[in-house]
Amino acid sequence: MKILIVEDETLLADSLRMLLERKGFETECAYDGKTGLEYAELEVYDLILLDVMMPKMNGYQVAKELRAKHCATPILMLTAKSETEDRILGLDCGADYYLTKPFDSRELLACINALLRRQGGQVDELKYGNTTLDLSTCILACGEKQIRLSEKEFEVMRLLLQAGERNLSKEALLVRVWGYESNATENHVEVYVGFLRKKLEGIGSNLRIESIRRMGYHLEVTEEC
Repeated sequence: MKILIVEDETLLADSLRMLLERKGFETECAYDGKTGLEYAELEVYDLILLDVMMPKMNGYQVAKELRAKHCATPILMLTAKSETEDRILGLDCGADYYLTKPFDSRELLACINALLRRQGGQVDELKYGNTTLDLSTCILACGEKQIRLSEKEFEVMRLLLQAGERNLSKEALLVRVWGYESNATENHVEVYVGFLRKKLEGIGSNLRIESIRRMGYHLEVTEEC
């Protein structure tokens, strides 16, 4: 699970990062609203922690812009503003939950876990069409036919299954699976998508990985075999 922290108070952002990484989450930090928006638009995160009062763009503007662009990533808004009107504004702009500073770390983690559960982030199996992916064993299966995926194949397939018919760009897959600091290129994504296409066909899946130029990949369900 990968979480984006958008918080202009560097000490708080770094404290949140250390807390979340101790709990097993991957994190990225952005220290102003504009940068946070640019990161969030990649749609490689499972959740966004979003401060309200920030330079360049405030949290309300960031949330509103993301929702206008159909980014469905859960947003947990963090702010010192506790008035009812402020909470309503945050929710109206697209936040999924609103946590007032100062907050207990246990409450923060409980909110994060609740939002991830709501998004299907904590399940044992993903299913689309006639095909399932076991998240604990990395086994891709269709009926009685199954095959175990490599680490990278598994991550690419998991993201495609979670996205369904929504397009995932090569850039988003590259960042999410290989990481920002990797030397991997978009060709790596193409190669692994090719591997997965062959494996889906091999187990008799009715899923097809379709590509749209400059937009990326998505899944389509064909006629049952």
